[in-house]
This record gives sequence, structure tokens and C-alpha cells, in this order.
Amino acid sequence: MVLVEVETKVSRLESIVEKMGEAVIATTETVERLSDRVDALAISVQQQGYQIFALSDAIQTLAENQDASLKELKQLSQTLQRLVVLLEEVEDSQ
Repeated sequence: MVLVEVETKVSRLESIVEKMGEAVIATTETVERLSDRVDALAISVQQQGYQIFALSDAIQTLAENQDASLKELKQLSQTLQRLVVLLEEVEDSQ
């Protein structure tokens, strides 16, 4: 009788240990998959950071080019204005 109880308890313990092992394996696999996903996400975030940096650089270059263009347009407008004044003076003198 005692032997049957011991065997039953040992069987239960074996079952519990087996289930714990399966749970540890399943948890380990889940953590590994989660780790892979986090790695992929980190790579994606890093790539987006590079893209944001490149976009910021392009915007800065565009702003600098626009500033230079505006300066050139201002000079052109001033030159055209002087030309109009000169043409008006020529017309008035005739």
C-alpha cells in the first residue's frame, strides 16, 4: 500500500516536472521569438533614423539653395528696376 502511494506521488512529481520543463521550453521559445522581433524593430528604427537624418540634410540644403535663389532674384529685380529707370530717362530726354 505504501509502495503504491509512493509510486503515485513519484508519478505525479514526474508529471509536474515534465509540465514545468515543457513550460520552460515554451517560454524560452517565446522569449527567443520576442527577441528576434525586438532586433528587427531596432534595425527598422535605426534605418528610419538614417532616413530622417538624410531628409533633414536635404531640407537644409534646399533651404540654403532657396535663400541663394532669393538673393539672386532680388539682385535681378534691382537690376531690372535700374534698367527701367534708365530706359525712362532715355525716353524723357528724347
